[in-house]
Amino acid sequence: MNIRKMLFFCLMAGFMFSSCIKDEPLNAEADITGITVDGPELIRQPVITNNEVHFYVNGWEDVTHLAPKFTLTEGATIEPASGTERDFTQPQVYTVTSQDGKWKKTYTVSFTSDDVVTSYHFDDIKWYEYKDEWDANAQPQKLFHIFTEKTPNGDTFEWGSGNAGYMIIASGQPAESYPTSQSPDGYKGKCAKLQTVSTGSLGAMMKSPIAAGNLFFGQFKLDIANAAKSTHFGIPFRKVPKELVGYYKYKAGEKFTDKNGKEVAGKKDDFAIYAVFFTTDNGTDYLDGTNSQTSENIVMKAELNDRKETDKWTRFSIPFTKLKPIDKQKLGEGKYSLAIIMSSSKDGATFDGAVGSTLYVDELQLFCE
Repeated sequence: MNIRKMLFFCLMAGFMFSSCIKDEPLNAEADITGITVDGPELIRQPVITNNEVHFYVNGWEDVTHLAPKFTLTEGATIEPASGTERDFTQPQVYTVTSQDGKWKKTYTVSFTSDDVVTSYHFDDIKWYEYKDEWDANAQPQKLFHIFTEKTPNGDTFEWGSGNAGYMIIASGQPAESYPTSQSPDGYKGKCAKLQTVSTGSLGAMMKSPIAAGNLFFGQFKLDIANAAKSTHFGIPFRKVPKELVGYYKYKAGEKFTDKNGKEVAGKKDDFAIYAVFFTTDNGTDYLDGTNSQTSENIVMKAELNDRKETDKWTRFSIPFTKLKPIDKQKLGEGKYSLAIIMSSSKDGATFDGAVGSTLYVDELQLFCE
């Protein structure tokens, strides 16, 4: 190719590239991607979910005159404006509008200093809703259940689950087909149903052929590079846990397989119910699926060891075992976190388990010193 032809093609490529930039549609996303606030000392990094932002602070912090600053998706705007001073003794609502002006998302921003609720009934849920950002006429779709409980001060506590990860391959399945959902047949009222399901051809290709039903204190943030790190376990907790009591039913699936989808002859699936109390004063805001039972930060642990298959509601009571001394000053400063973790397949974090394994849980109660 001679120089003249090379220049021609370069000019054409530059023209086409600039035309693409000029014609690129405005951004349709309306998300809060980051947030900072001056003033109170935070116990842990802010937690941003699909429609909420949680700050964790000590009870003595003044939250009456705070002006959070937001980072948004490209071109989006927020009302009230970023940096507006507000009184956060009550949760405050913000509306994010996409760059193209077609989409709006409402976020509730709250500052939490109280402990979470300690009785869990699984009677109340809210829906995770999804709206197609590229279809102006699309209606929000209710995809899966999120379990909620009311705290003594009227706030809403949300359980975490891996449903958001399964959503990628759910393809319009009903909420009851997700790994974690609500069942009407509880010990009292309704209950949580955790089931191990197949992730189909896409999951098999990614060496994650199953998705175990799980329920935990914390949030789910998808980590494609290491799926076990997607579960962020733990929330700040200011009391010393003593015992976890509840009811369960369990049935193992028929065929136990490994992460390659190969059957493991003679092996039977098992479930998990356990809790860990751990320190967060060294930069560890949460544990995950790789270290939730092995982290050096764990100071107390409770685990249901007497597990069995049963079609009848079975009561359990598991005490917390103290592994390390607890610093009362750090406890008061909110530098400990608690995670209650349940799964329909004990080794689900490494994608070992049996499709069809199902764990029902109801009427949990946490006792503290």
